[in-house]
Amino acid sequence: MWSGIFPAVTTKFTENDALDHKEMERCFGLQIDAGVDGFVVGGSLGEGPMLSAEEKLDVFKTARSVAGSRPVLMTVFEAGTREGAAAAKAAAKAGADGLMVVPSPIYFTNPQETVTTLKAMAAAGGLPVMIYSNRMAYRVDVTGECLEELAKDDLFVAIKESSDDIRRTIDIVNQFGDRFDLFTGVDNLAFEALTTGAIGWVAGVVTSLPRETVVLYQLIKQKRYDEALPLYRWMRPLLDLDVSTYLVQNLKLIEVHAIQSNDRVRLPRQPLSGERRAQVEKIVKQALATRPALPKI
Repeated sequence: MWSGIFPAVTTKFTENDALDHKEMERCFGLQIDAGVDGFVVGGSLGEGPMLSAEEKLDVFKTARSVAGSRPVLMTVFEAGTREGAAAAKAAAKAGADGLMVVPSPIYFTNPQETVTTLKAMAAAGGLPVMIYSNRMAYRVDVTGECLEELAKDDLFVAIKESSDDIRRTIDIVNQFGDRFDLFTGVDNLAFEALTTGAIGWVAGVVTSLPRETVVLYQLIKQKRYDEALPLYRWMRPLLDLDVSTYLVQNLKLIEVHAIQSNDRVRLPRQPLSGERRAQVEKIVKQALATRPALPKI
């Protein structure tokens, strides 16, 4: 059902902490122009937990207006199953093409609870679901045994594999074949995942480097590894910034320099400052100063 590059889009704010729809339209448009295949809104990078339910739907509507025929997935990222089900219903009513569902980020569910809550949220929305498997960040492991149960439900069509263990990609392919559309969700494992079975990438740095990300994906899919590897190596210092407690601030700071956006964030986050900001800016400026010419795809 889904494949390719799905940016986990950032949410843009005005100086008064309101949603900046004009800037989001501009930024999302740059990604569409570069050839991305869909959007995921309201996730970790999109500061979903810091948005109200109404704001999440407003960001979705802006993404939907820019995406054209490309799918837009809403992230369901709630502590309680009841709240997750309500969010799934609201996303369906708003016209979402699918859901990216996170197991409970507050209470760390056991396998039976994980399967039950994911099924409940999927049923409430009635939309195709991408399972967000990220035991590193959210401490809930969507194991092969869990996936065996979820595979029996046709609503579960994809997995965003973010366990930080590249062996999981091969394990999922070995266990399920092409039953699930397998995406990687770890920017600095993208080459490895896409060459071992993943068919999509829920990407972060794509928000500031959309053309480079799309070209990298296409080169890998065309097995042009001798051209893909130099591009990936150049991108790696930037991709590493996605794997951090400060991923939102890091990637928004790349946006400042690469696409002339801003790095406003929603409290309690604050923009990077001091030595940390200087370190990230050094990485970003060095990368942009050595930006390579891109192969034709």
